[in-house]
Amino acid sequence: MSAAGEREGMVRRLSHLDRRIIYLIVLICAAVPLVIGARVELSVGPPVRSLYDAVDSLPPGSYVYLAADYDPGSLPELYPMNVAFVEHLFSKDVKIIAASLWAPGPPLSQRVFDDIAPRYGKTYGEDYVNLGFKEGREAVMVSVAENLKGTFPEDYFGTPCGEIPMLDGINSLRDVSMIVNVSAGYPGIKEWVQQIATRFDIPVGGGVTAVSGPEMYPYIQSGQLVGLLAGMKGAGEYEQLLEKPGLGLAGMASQSSVHVAVIVFIGLANLFYFLDRRKGR
Repeated sequence: MSAAGEREGMVRRLSHLDRRIIYLIVLICAAVPLVIGARVELSVGPPVRSLYDAVDSLPPGSYVYLAADYDPGSLPELYPMNVAFVEHLFSKDVKIIAASLWAPGPPLSQRVFDDIAPRYGKTYGEDYVNLGFKEGREAVMVSVAENLKGTFPEDYFGTPCGEIPMLDGINSLRDVSMIVNVSAGYPGIKEWVQQIATRFDIPVGGGVTAVSGPEMYPYIQSGQLVGLLAGMKGAGEYEQLLEKPGLGLAGMASQSSVHVAVIVFIGLANLFYFLDRRKGR
């Protein structure tokens, strides 16, 4: 067979490639960056930098209310943000009061604490606490802003809040320096802004899924949000500023790898189409 015939045969085989092989290639492109912990260099946007600066300026010993309002369905985008916030707050020796208006939120928060707290030598009840879940949506937000222990009489593990050392002297959200919310929807960061930020003059920042990001930008422009992470890219940008690469940057590397593979497949499909047209097929 001539060289031209061999090339034509190869093109024909590629143009009829089994779709299962394409799926396998996409799977490999997605999995390898996650396994090896690859990272990409991201351009950090003003909303992410503003939030990072606000958290970084908190004095040691201050308190932050970390509202984990998300569930496993949004874990790929929001869990890396939760991890990055806890890493940053612990590195600044800021005490964390975690609670959730979403029922799946407390175990996700505890998972983050169990992973990170030992690395910073942090002790439950002295450096951080998980108050668990409370139903009531906006009513709970207003209630905890006025009476924290009345709203959460005991923590996630059933310990009375009056017996938790780090909550001595903490009676309401007026005693915390900032609210950081990881939000997958309603109730979430928009409601924290509407109900708490303006009424009680407490800084609010946090992260949302990528699809919710555009809805939040007006609150940044109005100054009601100190900053925002939107989707996995936002988490990756925050990790980059923190100089602690994690799931956000690895996820962006995985996503970029898959995008490149898809672009290559589209290019090849168009190439084969035009080659076939030239040969009158």
